[in-house]
Parts: sequence; structure tokens; C-alpha cells
Amino acid sequence: MQNQTSFAPDRNLDVICLGRLAVDLYARQLGARLEDVSSLAKYLGGSSANIAFGTARLGLKSAMLSRVGDEQMGRFLLETLTREGCDVSQVKLDSERLTGLVLLGIKDRDTFPLLFYRENCADMALCEDDIDEAFIAGSKSLLITGTHLSTEKVNAASRKALGFARKHNVRTVLDIDYRPVLWGLTGRGDGEQRFIADDGVSSHLQSVLPLFDLIVGTEEEFLIAGGKPALLDCLQVVRQLAPQAVLVVKRGPLGCAVITGDIPADIDDAFTISGAQVEVMNVLGAGDAFLSGFCRYGCAAATTPMPAAPPMPAARW
Repeated sequence: MQNQTSFAPDRNLDVICLGRLAVDLYARQLGARLEDVSSLAKYLGGSSANIAFGTARLGLKSAMLSRVGDEQMGRFLLETLTREGCDVSQVKLDSERLTGLVLLGIKDRDTFPLLFYRENCADMALCEDDIDEAFIAGSKSLLITGTHLSTEKVNAASRKALGFARKHNVRTVLDIDYRPVLWGLTGRGDGEQRFIADDGVSSHLQSVLPLFDLIVGTEEEFLIAGGKPALLDCLQVVRQLAPQAVLVVKRGPLGCAVITGDIPADIDDAFTISGAQVEVMNVLGAGDAFLSGFCRYGCAAATTPMPAAPPMPAARW
């Protein structure tokens, strides 16, 4: 991230985004059910890809680390990122799998049906062999989203990248980005569901939290990370596992809470950055835009080198 030149003057990238890289197909008929949609518009999608795109647009030197299918949708994504100035040299072309797709509708400002077409898709085939140590070492930060901890193969790839990052003093960022459907916890048609408590997911996330310097999520996402019913109890769990990490709790219209030390007795007592008043049409992608801006403007805390990294925790699988 920016302003890290005090200890990384020779690094040519500000942020590497590892994770989902897919095509979003948005319904043109606002207010319609997906069953009734007759036309769609095509966009770059996937949380990691959105952040790579957003940080590039905001002036950071960003890169994408993922896979796309060796077909038209994959080329569309690569061309879209490249036009924005994002490095795609580490996006592998997968000749055996298709690029992931998501169909999205906008019924109203709070209702947005999502249908993920991600069965054996290209970005979920990212593997350990795709992770290049020199590439990771050449960046100031590595950002990973939660979906790429959700299966054995992408979990192993993510952990390998995190190991290289810790070895080379590269800042590590976790966007919890919890989508229950992508953890196999809902029916395939229930992609809109944002929270389901699950002890297995909580335990798995907790195994990797010590490897991150910055952890970002909504209140519900910190509930899954902490594995307890109450937000403050969950933040205490996260703090115990990641004692040096900066925690950023996204609170919608209330802005975000930034916690650099002890967990306060009340979330309202945390240092809070107020949100800007905007007309809300739909919240999809808002978190990706927020994190893009936070990486560009809000990471002054990332300018000081971290203490020595803890040992790598054991994988769940």
C-alpha cells in the first residue's frame, strides 16, 4: 500500500489481489425477478478483481493473482483489468475450466438475487504451483478474500502466498467477504444469503487470522470469524489470534470502526470514520469500493514494519 517506501523502496507493486475473478451479468430490468429478466449487462466481477480494479483506478500499482478460462469471458476480464492499468501477468489461462459467472438482479435497494455459476470454475482452480515467490516479494501488500480459503486447493495456494508474504515483510490483508453459498452452506439458488453461523467455517478462518496485518469485514463477517453470537466477543477472539492486526469493522451508514489496540467495551467507542451520504441504488460492490479506497487513503498504519511473523498455523485440511 502507499507510503511503505520507508522500508520497501524497491517494490514495484502496491497491492496484489488474490481471489475471485469472474464476470457479473446484471439484469437490465430493475425491480424484476431473475425469472423475469430478459437482458443483462456484462461487467468485471469478483471481490478481489473489483479491489484490483478499484485500487488501480485510484492510482495504486495493483496486480491480480488468479485464473480465468481460456475463452471469451476470460479475455474480457483480462482486457478490462489491463485497460485500468492493473498487472495481469500472474493471471493464468485455464484451458480445462470456464471463467466463473454470476447473474445478479436488483429488485430494490435491499434485495438483490444472486446466482453463482462457479462449479469447478477457473479461479477456484488456483493452486500452489501458481504462486511465485519473487512476484509476492515484489509487492508492498497482499490482499486475500475469504472465498479463497474455502476449499482445499485455493486454501493451500492462499497459505503459500501468505507464507511468502510474511517471509518478505509484505503486508497482508484479509477481506473476510463471507458468502455462505460459496462455503456450501446454502442451496445454489440462495446466493443472496449473507450470514449463516457455522463452527467449521469459524474454526477454519481462525486458523489463518494470525497471518494477517489488516482484517476487514462487516459486523456479520466478524461474527463468522469470531464464532460467537455477540460482535464484541467475536472481536475479542480475533484480537487474541491477531494481536497486532488492524481491525476494520464496516458498519454501513454508520461508517467504519478502526481498532488498532484493545477491543473497546462498546463498538461505538472505537475510532470511527463516518460514512458519506449517498443515494443508495444497490449495495453490491460497495464493500469492494470501500476497501479500494481504504487501501489508497486509509493505510497510514501500514507504514511501520510489523514484528516478526508468527509461525504458520496448521491447515484445516
